[in-house]
Amino acid sequence: MRSNIREQAMARPDHTRALHAALLTAASGLPVIPLSRTKLPAVRSPHRDEPRPGGCRGECGRPGHGVHDATTDPARIRALFAVAPWATGYGIACGRPPYHLIGLDLDVRHGADGVKELDALARRHGFALPETVTVLTPSGGRHLWLTAPGPVPNSAGRLAPGVDVRGLGGYLVGPGSRTVAGRYLLLPGTRQHPLGEAPAALLGLASPPPPPREAAVAAPRHPAEKRAAALVRFVLDSQEGERNGRLFWAACRAYDAGLADALAPALVTAAVHTGLGEREAAATVASASRLRASAEP
Repeated sequence: MRSNIREQAMARPDHTRALHAALLTAASGLPVIPLSRTKLPAVRSPHRDEPRPGGCRGECGRPGHGVHDATTDPARIRALFAVAPWATGYGIACGRPPYHLIGLDLDVRHGADGVKELDALARRHGFALPETVTVLTPSGGRHLWLTAPGPVPNSAGRLAPGVDVRGLGGYLVGPGSRTVAGRYLLLPGTRQHPLGEAPAALLGLASPPPPPREAAVAAPRHPAEKRAAALVRFVLDSQEGERNGRLFWAACRAYDAGLADALAPALVTAAVHTGLGEREAAATVASASRLRASAEP
Protein backbone atom coordinates (compact mmCIF):
# COMPACT_ATOMS: atom_id res chain seq x y z
CA MET A 1 0.00 0.00 0.00
CA ARG A 2 2.82 2.39 0.94
CA SER A 3 4.56 1.56 -2.34
CA ASN A 4 1.38 2.46 -4.24
CA ILE A 5 1.13 5.81 -2.48
CA ARG A 6 4.84 6.54 -3.14
CA GLU A 7 4.48 5.71 -6.86
CA GLN A 8 1.43 7.95 -7.17
CA ALA A 9 3.23 10.82 -5.41
CA MET A 10 6.23 10.47 -7.76
CA ALA A 11 3.93 10.39 -10.81
CA ARG A 12 1.87 13.42 -9.75
CA PRO A 13 3.75 16.10 -11.76
CA ASP A 14 3.67 13.92 -14.89
CA HIS A 15 0.01 13.15 -14.20
CA THR A 16 -0.84 16.85 -13.99
CA ARG A 17 1.12 17.70 -17.13
CA ALA A 18 -0.56 14.86 -19.03
CA LEU A 19 -4.02 15.97 -17.90
CA HIS A 20 -3.40 19.55 -19.01
CA ALA A 21 -2.02 18.40 -22.38
CA ALA A 22 -4.98 16.05 -22.85
CA LEU A 23 -7.45 18.85 -22.16
CA LEU A 24 -5.72 21.09 -24.71
CA THR A 25 -5.79 18.34 -27.33
CA ALA A 26 -9.46 17.59 -26.63
CA ALA A 27 -10.28 21.29 -27.03
CA SER A 28 -9.16 20.96 -30.66
CA GLY A 29 -11.76 18.24 -31.24
CA LEU A 30 -9.64 15.11 -30.77
CA PRO A 31 -10.94 12.59 -28.18
CA VAL A 32 -8.48 11.39 -25.53
CA ILE A 33 -7.99 8.77 -22.78
CA PRO A 34 -5.41 8.56 -19.95
CA LEU A 35 -2.47 6.20 -20.45
CA SER A 36 -0.08 4.53 -18.03
CA ARG A 37 3.71 4.64 -18.34
CA THR A 38 3.50 1.48 -20.45
CA LYS A 39 1.37 3.32 -23.06
CA LEU A 40 -1.65 1.17 -22.21
CA PRO A 41 -5.03 2.62 -21.15
CA ALA A 42 -4.66 3.61 -17.50
CA VAL A 43 -8.24 3.02 -16.35
CA ARG A 44 -8.60 -0.63 -15.44
CA SER A 45 -11.38 -2.66 -16.98
CA PRO A 46 -14.47 -3.04 -14.79
CA HIS A 47 -14.80 -6.55 -16.24
CA ARG A 48 -11.28 -7.75 -15.34
CA ASP A 49 -12.49 -10.09 -12.55
CA GLU A 50 -15.30 -11.60 -14.57
CA PRO A 51 -14.73 -15.27 -15.48
CA ARG A 52 -15.63 -14.67 -19.14
CA PRO A 53 -15.40 -10.97 -20.04
CA GLY A 54 -17.74 -10.07 -22.88
CA GLY A 55 -17.42 -7.57 -25.68
CA CYS A 56 -18.57 -4.55 -23.69
CA ARG A 57 -17.40 -1.27 -25.26
CA GLY A 58 -18.73 0.97 -22.52
CA GLU A 59 -22.39 0.05 -22.68
CA CYS A 60 -22.22 -0.81 -18.97
CA GLY A 61 -21.71 2.89 -18.22
CA ARG A 62 -18.46 2.39 -16.29
CA PRO A 63 -15.00 3.62 -17.36
CA GLY A 64 -12.25 1.21 -18.30
CA HIS A 65 -12.97 0.26 -21.91
CA GLY A 66 -9.77 1.54 -23.46
CA VAL A 67 -10.11 3.64 -26.59
CA HIS A 68 -13.91 3.39 -26.32
CA ASP A 69 -13.67 5.78 -23.32
CA ALA A 70 -12.06 8.49 -25.47
CA THR A 71 -13.87 11.82 -25.20
CA THR A 72 -13.52 15.55 -25.78
CA ASP A 73 -15.67 16.42 -22.75
CA PRO A 74 -13.41 18.19 -20.17
CA ALA A 75 -15.47 16.92 -17.21
CA ARG A 76 -15.25 13.32 -18.38
CA ILE A 77 -11.52 13.65 -19.10
CA ARG A 78 -10.91 14.95 -15.57
CA ALA A 79 -13.01 12.09 -14.17
CA LEU A 80 -11.02 9.49 -16.12
CA PHE A 81 -7.72 10.93 -14.90
CA ALA A 82 -9.09 11.08 -11.35
CA VAL A 83 -9.73 7.32 -11.23
CA ALA A 84 -6.24 6.65 -12.62
CA PRO A 85 -3.81 8.82 -10.58
CA TRP A 86 -0.95 6.72 -11.95
CA ALA A 87 -1.61 7.96 -15.50
CA THR A 88 1.36 9.88 -16.91
CA GLY A 89 0.21 10.22 -20.50
CA TYR A 90 -2.79 10.26 -22.76
CA GLY A 91 -3.87 8.61 -25.97
CA ILE A 92 -5.64 10.26 -28.90
CA ALA A 93 -8.30 8.09 -30.53
CA CYS A 94 -7.86 7.74 -34.29
CA GLY A 95 -10.51 7.31 -36.95
CA ARG A 96 -13.24 9.28 -35.19
CA PRO A 97 -15.29 11.92 -37.03
CA PRO A 98 -15.04 14.71 -37.93
CA TYR A 99 -11.28 14.45 -38.59
CA HIS A 100 -10.87 10.66 -38.96
CA LEU A 101 -7.34 11.13 -37.61
CA ILE A 102 -4.65 8.91 -39.10
CA GLY A 103 -1.36 8.53 -37.28
CA LEU A 104 1.71 7.54 -39.27
CA ASP A 105 4.00 5.97 -36.67
CA LEU A 106 7.54 6.09 -38.07
CA ASP A 107 9.88 3.81 -36.13
CA VAL A 108 13.65 3.97 -36.33
CA ARG A 109 14.50 0.88 -34.32
CA HIS A 110 15.26 -2.77 -35.08
CA GLY A 111 17.06 -1.99 -38.32
CA ALA A 112 14.18 0.01 -39.81
CA ASP A 113 14.06 3.73 -40.54
CA GLY A 114 10.41 4.62 -40.99
CA VAL A 115 11.19 8.23 -41.88
CA LYS A 116 13.33 7.23 -44.86
CA GLU A 117 10.96 4.43 -45.83
CA LEU A 118 8.00 6.83 -45.93
CA ASP A 119 9.97 9.30 -48.06
CA ALA A 120 10.85 6.48 -50.48
CA LEU A 121 7.21 5.35 -50.55
CA ALA A 122 6.08 8.89 -51.40
CA ARG A 123 8.58 9.12 -54.26
CA ARG A 124 7.57 5.74 -55.69
CA HIS A 125 3.86 6.55 -55.67
CA GLY A 126 4.12 10.23 -56.57
CA PHE A 127 2.59 11.93 -53.55
CA ALA A 128 3.83 14.67 -51.24
CA LEU A 129 3.20 14.72 -47.51
CA PRO A 130 1.66 17.98 -46.27
CA GLU A 131 2.94 20.02 -43.37
CA THR A 132 1.13 18.80 -40.29
CA VAL A 133 1.40 18.25 -36.55
CA THR A 134 4.44 16.07 -35.84
CA VAL A 135 5.36 14.42 -32.55
CA LEU A 136 8.86 13.22 -31.61
CA THR A 137 8.93 9.85 -29.87
CA PRO A 138 11.46 8.78 -27.19
CA SER A 139 13.01 6.20 -29.54
CA GLY A 140 13.92 8.85 -32.13
CA GLY A 141 10.96 8.20 -34.38
CA ARG A 142 7.99 10.44 -35.03
CA HIS A 143 4.23 10.50 -35.41
CA LEU A 144 2.60 12.40 -38.28
CA TRP A 145 -1.03 13.43 -37.80
CA LEU A 146 -3.20 13.44 -40.92
CA THR A 147 -6.92 13.66 -41.64
CA ALA A 148 -9.01 11.54 -43.98
CA PRO A 149 -12.54 11.67 -45.40
CA GLY A 150 -13.37 8.39 -43.67
CA PRO A 151 -11.91 5.72 -41.38
CA VAL A 152 -8.72 3.89 -42.32
CA PRO A 153 -7.72 0.51 -40.80
CA ASN A 154 -4.71 -0.06 -38.58
CA SER A 155 -1.67 -1.77 -40.02
CA ALA A 156 1.87 -2.55 -38.88
CA GLY A 157 4.72 -2.51 -41.40
CA ARG A 158 2.43 -3.23 -44.34
CA LEU A 159 3.14 0.06 -46.13
CA ALA A 160 6.89 -0.21 -45.53
CA PRO A 161 9.27 -1.41 -42.81
CA GLY A 162 9.01 0.88 -39.78
CA VAL A 163 5.80 2.55 -41.04
CA ASP A 164 2.72 1.72 -38.96
CA VAL A 165 -0.74 3.21 -39.47
CA ARG A 166 -2.92 4.09 -36.51
CA GLY A 167 -6.50 4.20 -37.74
CA LEU A 168 -9.97 3.32 -36.55
CA GLY A 169 -9.83 1.56 -33.18
CA GLY A 170 -6.23 2.65 -32.56
CA TYR A 171 -4.70 5.56 -30.70
CA LEU A 172 -1.57 7.71 -30.65
CA VAL A 173 0.42 8.68 -27.56
CA GLY A 174 -0.11 12.41 -27.22
CA PRO A 175 2.63 15.04 -26.90
CA GLY A 176 3.31 15.88 -23.26
CA SER A 177 3.03 12.21 -22.22
CA ARG A 178 5.75 10.45 -20.27
CA THR A 179 6.26 6.70 -20.68
CA VAL A 180 8.89 4.24 -19.47
CA ALA A 181 10.83 5.08 -22.64
CA GLY A 182 10.71 8.86 -22.14
CA ARG A 183 8.63 11.86 -23.12
CA TYR A 184 6.65 12.52 -26.30
CA LEU A 185 7.18 16.07 -27.57
CA LEU A 186 5.84 18.22 -30.38
CA LEU A 187 8.39 18.84 -33.12
CA PRO A 188 9.34 22.52 -32.80
CA GLY A 189 7.52 24.65 -35.35
CA THR A 190 4.67 22.23 -36.00
CA ARG A 191 2.30 23.25 -33.19
CA GLN A 192 0.74 25.95 -35.38
CA HIS A 193 0.22 23.61 -38.35
CA PRO A 194 -3.37 22.56 -39.07
CA LEU A 195 -3.94 18.84 -39.50
CA GLY A 196 -2.76 17.99 -43.00
CA GLU A 197 -4.98 16.05 -45.38
CA ALA A 198 -3.69 12.59 -46.24
CA PRO A 199 -2.82 12.34 -49.96
CA ALA A 200 -5.24 10.21 -51.96
CA ALA A 201 -2.42 7.89 -53.07
CA LEU A 202 -1.45 7.27 -49.46
CA LEU A 203 -5.07 6.54 -48.52
CA GLY A 204 -5.25 4.03 -51.35
CA LEU A 205 -2.18 2.25 -50.03
CA ALA A 206 -3.38 2.37 -46.41
CA SER A 207 -6.84 0.99 -47.21
CA PRO A 208 -6.44 -2.50 -48.65
CA PRO A 209 -8.95 -3.51 -51.31
CA PRO A 210 -11.77 -5.68 -50.00
CA PRO A 211 -11.28 -9.40 -50.46
CA PRO A 212 -13.15 -10.88 -53.41
CA ARG A 213 -16.22 -11.58 -51.34
CA GLU A 214 -18.61 -12.06 -54.23
CA ALA A 215 -16.25 -14.41 -56.01
CA ALA A 216 -15.66 -16.35 -52.80
CA VAL A 217 -19.33 -16.87 -52.00
CA ALA A 218 -20.87 -17.21 -55.46
CA ALA A 219 -21.95 -20.73 -56.35
CA PRO A 220 -19.07 -22.76 -54.88
CA ARG A 221 -18.48 -25.93 -56.85
CA HIS A 222 -17.32 -28.03 -53.90
CA PRO A 223 -18.39 -28.32 -50.23
CA ALA A 224 -14.91 -27.22 -49.13
CA GLU A 225 -15.25 -24.01 -51.16
CA LYS A 226 -18.62 -23.40 -49.56
CA ARG A 227 -17.14 -23.86 -46.09
CA ALA A 228 -14.22 -21.55 -46.89
CA ALA A 229 -16.55 -18.86 -48.23
CA ALA A 230 -18.71 -19.05 -45.10
CA LEU A 231 -15.68 -18.60 -42.83
CA VAL A 232 -14.44 -15.57 -44.79
CA ARG A 233 -17.92 -14.07 -44.71
CA PHE A 234 -18.11 -14.72 -40.94
CA VAL A 235 -14.94 -12.63 -40.44
CA LEU A 236 -16.10 -9.91 -42.85
CA ASP A 237 -19.32 -9.50 -40.88
CA SER A 238 -17.42 -8.76 -37.63
CA GLN A 239 -18.23 -5.63 -35.70
CA GLU A 240 -15.74 -3.61 -33.63
CA GLY A 241 -15.15 -5.40 -30.34
CA GLU A 242 -15.71 -8.91 -31.74
CA ARG A 243 -13.27 -8.97 -34.67
CA ASN A 244 -10.47 -10.83 -32.92
CA GLY A 245 -12.78 -13.44 -31.41
CA ARG A 246 -14.55 -14.13 -34.69
CA LEU A 247 -11.24 -14.38 -36.55
CA PHE A 248 -9.87 -16.84 -33.97
CA TRP A 249 -13.03 -18.97 -34.20
CA ALA A 250 -12.94 -18.97 -38.00
CA ALA A 251 -9.25 -19.89 -38.05
CA CYS A 252 -9.85 -22.78 -35.62
CA ARG A 253 -12.69 -24.08 -37.82
CA ALA A 254 -10.44 -23.75 -40.87
CA TYR A 255 -7.76 -25.87 -39.17
CA ASP A 256 -10.38 -28.41 -38.11
CA ALA A 257 -11.53 -28.70 -41.73
CA GLY A 258 -8.00 -28.92 -43.13
CA LEU A 259 -8.43 -25.64 -44.99
CA ALA A 260 -6.12 -23.40 -42.97
CA ASP A 261 -3.01 -23.45 -45.18
CA ALA A 262 -5.00 -22.17 -48.16
CA LEU A 263 -7.48 -20.03 -46.24
CA ALA A 264 -5.28 -18.28 -43.64
CA PRO A 265 -4.22 -15.38 -45.95
CA ALA A 266 -7.85 -14.73 -46.92
CA LEU A 267 -8.91 -14.72 -43.27
CA VAL A 268 -6.17 -12.22 -42.39
CA THR A 269 -7.15 -10.00 -45.33
CA ALA A 270 -10.80 -10.14 -44.31
CA ALA A 271 -9.92 -9.18 -40.72
CA VAL A 272 -7.80 -6.25 -41.90
CA HIS A 273 -10.71 -5.08 -44.03
CA THR A 274 -12.90 -4.92 -40.90
CA GLY A 275 -10.32 -2.71 -39.16
CA LEU A 276 -8.14 -5.21 -37.29
CA GLY A 277 -4.40 -4.58 -37.51
CA GLU A 278 -2.55 -6.86 -39.93
CA ARG A 279 0.02 -7.94 -37.33
CA GLU A 280 -2.71 -8.67 -34.77
CA ALA A 281 -4.74 -10.62 -37.32
CA ALA A 282 -1.75 -12.74 -38.32
CA ALA A 283 -0.95 -13.41 -34.64
CA THR A 284 -4.53 -14.51 -34.01
CA VAL A 285 -4.43 -17.00 -36.89
CA ALA A 286 -1.05 -18.25 -35.60
CA SER A 287 -2.60 -18.77 -32.15
CA ALA A 288 -5.29 -20.93 -33.72
CA SER A 289 -2.57 -22.94 -35.44
CA ARG A 290 -0.72 -23.50 -32.14
CA LEU A 291 -3.97 -24.55 -30.42
CA ARG A 292 -4.65 -27.05 -33.21
CA ALA A 293 -1.10 -28.42 -33.00
CA SER A 294 -1.29 -28.87 -29.21
CA ALA A 295 -4.56 -30.78 -29.57
CA GLU A 296 -3.07 -33.34 -31.96
CA PRO A 297 -2.01 -36.66 -30.41
